[in-house]
Amino acid sequence: MRRPGIAIMIAVGLLTLPIGLAAVASGFGALRLPYPLFVVLQRLPIVFSLHMIASGAALMIVPPAILLRRYPAWHRPLGRIAAGCVLIGGFTSLPVAMASEANAMARAGFVAQGTVWIALTAAGLLALRARDFQRHARCMMAMAAVTSGAIWLRLATMAAVQMTWPFAPAYASAAWLCWLVPLLIAICSTRRLAAPPTWRVSQMP
Repeated sequence: MRRPGIAIMIAVGLLTLPIGLAAVASGFGALRLPYPLFVVLQRLPIVFSLHMIASGAALMIVPPAILLRRYPAWHRPLGRIAAGCVLIGGFTSLPVAMASEANAMARAGFVAQGTVWIALTAAGLLALRARDFQRHARCMMAMAAVTSGAIWLRLATMAAVQMTWPFAPAYASAAWLCWLVPLLIAICSTRRLAAPPTWRVSQMP
């Protein structure tokens, strides 16, 4: 990973730490929840708490796991923990999304995010078992991009409130864009890195 990539990952990591800690604390009941989340907690007490704890932990562990990917002694245990947290957080996100007070478009966005989160993690683990390390890295970068949606969703929600936009449509749009845009950026970036240099091909006889 080049220096700009490291700087971006560190910046994202600094953003994920407070949000991840707040999510874990909320899952343990140490923080007061806003009313829409409190309603979900009442409907799914165990599932919601597990989702908050696992997803918050994933949010904090994924960035250092990626940053330390060249150091197997650190990357492997962090990667295993991150994958476990993502799978637990992803599977519990599906019923949590369906129990949400948000409108149908927002709930669909959260269900899609959870499904993609699980699928990318599973694909990365399968690539690792096949010793396809390049595909594993691409899947994990894409998974990290989807994970970052939790950050952008909170920032977008704050912006919508500050700008006094109609909240329901703004929140529904954010439920899709906050993970789709980072995912598309990650896919384009990793494809560029993985592509063979065309100038060498053109110079071949």
